[in-house]
Amino acid sequence: MHSERGVGKTTTAVNLAASLAVAEKKTLLIDVDPFGASAIALGFTPDKIKASLSEIFAFTHSIKSAIHKTDLEYLDFVPSNIYNVNMHEKFIQNLENRLVIKNALKDIEDFYEFIIIDCPPTLKGISTNALVASDSILIPIKSGHFSLEAVDRLISYYEWLKDVSNPTLKIEGIVLTMYEKDSKVTKISERELKMKYSNYLLETVIPNTNLLNEATFYGKPLCLFKLNSEGAEAYLNLAYEIIEKNNKEELKVK
Repeated sequence: MHSERGVGKTTTAVNLAASLAVAEKKTLLIDVDPFGASAIALGFTPDKIKASLSEIFAFTHSIKSAIHKTDLEYLDFVPSNIYNVNMHEKFIQNLENRLVIKNALKDIEDFYEFIIIDCPPTLKGISTNALVASDSILIPIKSGHFSLEAVDRLISYYEWLKDVSNPTLKIEGIVLTMYEKDSKVTKISERELKMKYSNYLLETVIPNTNLLNEATFYGKPLCLFKLNSEGAEAYLNLAYEIIEKNNKEELKVK
């Protein structure tokens, strides 16, 4: 999961993961953003975190010991906690090893149908490590308030990474967030995006709703906070679109 800050990146990571879990797909959400916003959105306070990504990078814990159960039966979570003072230095030292997350996932990837990694907005360091371990990249873009140059930059980064480190990496899609369908700016920007990246643009759009912020405040994904809301329905639609897309691709491979 990658994009610029302020586009609903963590909101999308958390709510998509929760929606996949509602669809009874065994899902793991991994937070690699040092801000640790995914933990807040799932109601994890520091006292509830037993181990985290920082310990995985310090090679003191396996990823299994950092997996936390959530309020959803099919959703597990690995928090970041990267800037724990004791772990920070070791984390920085080991960051250049691009295979840390990829190698860690080998122990548990067979237990999950979907693993979602919430990346920071920077196109280096921990993001590179996360994308080397990924099969695909999902790009949330704030509807009506994005720069095509920023999207171009992200696509270029993806192509570079595909060339040098992860030849099987693909783009899962671009999803428009904070969508206001009657806005003129939204219509113009959506048209521009369709002209250049129509093959990546997903059908589902995520509406602009304060309920997403409210749900985060209470430490719950929207499907647990208010299931019959427009936003919760949109993330469920996104989950089903991605499930369907992956099912079709599996059939092609077979």
